[in-house]
Formats: sequence, structure tokens, C-alpha cells
Amino acid sequence: MNYEEALTYLAALNKFGIQLGLTRIRILLELMGNPQQRFKTVHVTGTNGKGSTAAMLASILKVSGIRTGLYTSPHLTSYTERFTINGLEITKSDFAAVIEITRHFVAKMLAEGNEQPTEFEVLTAAAFYWFAESEVEYAVIEVGLGGLLDSTNVIVPEVAVVTNVALDHTNRCGQSVAEIAVHKAGIIKPGVPVVTAADGDALRVIAATARSESAELLIFGKDFGGKAVANHDLVQEVEIEIKPRIASQYTLSLLGIHQVKNAAVAVMAAEVLARDEKRIKQGAIARGLAAVVWPGRLEFFNGQPVCIVDGAHNPAGAITLRKNLDSLFPDKSITFLLGILSDKDVEGILQALIRPCDKVVVAAPLSERAADPETVAGKITAAAVETTIAIEQGLERAAAIAGPDGVVCAAGSLYLIGNVRQVLLCRHFGYN
Repeated sequence: MNYEEALTYLAALNKFGIQLGLTRIRILLELMGNPQQRFKTVHVTGTNGKGSTAAMLASILKVSGIRTGLYTSPHLTSYTERFTINGLEITKSDFAAVIEITRHFVAKMLAEGNEQPTEFEVLTAAAFYWFAESEVEYAVIEVGLGGLLDSTNVIVPEVAVVTNVALDHTNRCGQSVAEIAVHKAGIIKPGVPVVTAADGDALRVIAATARSESAELLIFGKDFGGKAVANHDLVQEVEIEIKPRIASQYTLSLLGIHQVKNAAVAVMAAEVLARDEKRIKQGAIARGLAAVVWPGRLEFFNGQPVCIVDGAHNPAGAITLRKNLDSLFPDKSITFLLGILSDKDVEGILQALIRPCDKVVVAAPLSERAADPETVAGKITAAAVETTIAIEQGLERAAAIAGPDGVVCAAGSLYLIGNVRQVLLCRHFGYN
């Protein structure tokens, strides 16, 4: 199997859709020798910020001299982004090889009369197998959807992280924040410390689950905290306090006020790991935060105009993105290139993100679930609204509307921004 054949195999699994549950993944992993038991893990869930927080933790572990895997989803441009060791993506040939191995065990599973695993279950099993065979010491594992019934929830981590809880995936995880929090809290295991920045109803659910599992709970604003200090040269200075110690200042390579809280969560989780893992020291935490890379999250492409790419794809993410844009560009209107999935809260995203003075070009994300651009445009109140099907054409049009001194922001779906990044990196459009 080569890389293209591996993608064809995975695409064929899409017809089975998203089927939450742990029975299939447990059977598959058992046949593969339970590779997830051959390394230590950190489990990260949350409505927003889980990818950034996972990337920060992986960077801290790597800088500490620990061979570290990172499993994330979805990808922006290539499946290989989902599997990394020490910051390096799996090669296409190795990806194909590990998918081929996993397919062999899937065939054995089916021959024994079991259900067909989903694409995400196959990817999760393949990642665990690759990490084990590559002899990683720790792997930071990002939940795909929810937590309780997510395919990754077969691990017993050293620390569990719940970044926050907001309304998203309401068709699968519940109609209220409290109901969704039950799914997020599902990654909490007996006696395993939990770090969270959740609040309100979500925190009450998480705290109740932690108590029932006799798990230590560390809460943002109570046990640890963080605040922004300054921004300069596309980095920000943040101050993070792990109580009762005096706060420490760090340079964070990810921009945005929301990343301050994510960084505080990552540092608190690293401090929990450092209780037993003596290679994690303060200097490594500082270097890890300064070195972390997480594309597509308030990512700047400097040029004329400036282009910002952000993966905001739900109302909570859109609120955060708008706050960041208002802070960074208080005197400018924004020209948006938007692409939203039809199963998302389109009205909520638009209400949070778009101002009457903004201008908007709506395109279709590269997904079967893409919302029709004309339908989305009909819900927008702005100074100017246009539609296009092609993302590249939409980017060119947004740049033209903004002008050389303006600001373009691409947002709404990871399936949109992945393509936008590819265009910007390959064609540049005057950006660097």
C-alpha cells in the first residue's frame, strides 16, 4: 500500500460515518497487542483550545529530552499532520505502512464477526501502533469528539486535561453545556489528576466526576492562573502562576488572548507530570512554550494586506477570534473569507464574528458537509457580501477588497483554512 492507496482505503471508511463507542476500538487494539499500553500518555479534551494546549505540552516534553508523540485531528492539508514524533510528521511511506498493518488487523476483526471500525478508529489504532513501534516515551493524545465515547478514551493517562466546555457537536454530545461536559469529563480516570479551565455548569460536572473518581482537580483561577503581559514580534509575553508559588514570565510563540489560558493549562499539566518525571524542569517549560508551533490558529501571513488564518468553527471560537481582531486592529474593519460547515451553528458564528463595517467573501470549505455559500451570505449583515465556490478565488477577491493596507481573516472551518494556508504557502500572494 502506498500513500494514495492508504487515503483511498480511509476514504472508503467514511461511509460508516461517526459512530461513538469503545467496543470496536478495544477489539482492534486487543488484536494489535494493545500498543497504547506501551507508552505514557496525556489526554486532552475541550471545546476549543485542545489542539493548541496539546501542542504546547508536546513541545514541553520534547524540549525536556523526552521522546514524544502527538496525535491530533483533524488535519489542515495532509493526514501525516495527525501523527508526529518530536515535532516531525510521519512520512507518507510510514503512514501508508502503518495503515496497511492496521488494515490487516481490521480484516482479522471482521473475519471474527465484529463490526467494521470507523475511519477515526483505524487512525487512532494506527497512531498508537506507530508510537509504540517508534518507542515514544510519552504521547499527547487529543480527543476527536467529546471524550466519554471517543476512540481515544481507551488510555489511562498520567494527567487528563479539559480546556473548556461550550456548545458544539450538540447533535452528539448534548443540547446544554452541562450535558456536553459529561462527555468531556468522560476522560477522567480513577486517581488520575485533572487540569481544567472550565467554569460554571461545566466545572460543576467536571468537579463531580473528579470526586467520584478520587481524582485531584486543578482549576484555572483557583489553583493556577495566567495573564498577558505584552505582545511583540509575533510572540507574546505571559505570566503564569502555579499557586502558591510566585508567578513566572514566559515567551509564548502563539498569539491571542485565548492562548494565555491554554498556556496556563499546559504549564499546570506539565507541573503535574514533573512530580514523577524529573526531566521536566522550569527551563524546559519556558523553552517549550517559546518553541511551540500550531498552524492555523491566529496565524499571521505578513504582506499587503496582512492575512490571518484561524480555525474558529463554533460560536465560542468566533467570539475569541473577534476579541483578538479587535485588540490587534482596533481602528480597522476586517475583510473575511468565510467557509462554514452546514452542521455548525452558522448564525451563532456570524453573530459573534461579523461587524456591520466588515466585508465578507463566502466560499465553500472542502468538505461534503460544507454550507452553501449563498445560504451563508444571506444570513450576513455587513458592508459588503460576496460569494464564490473556489477558495483560491475567494482569497484573491478578499485581498483585493481589503487593499494593501487592510486585513484579511480566513475563518469558519478547518477545512477552509487548511486550503487557504496551502495557497498562501505555495503561491504566497505577496505574503511571507
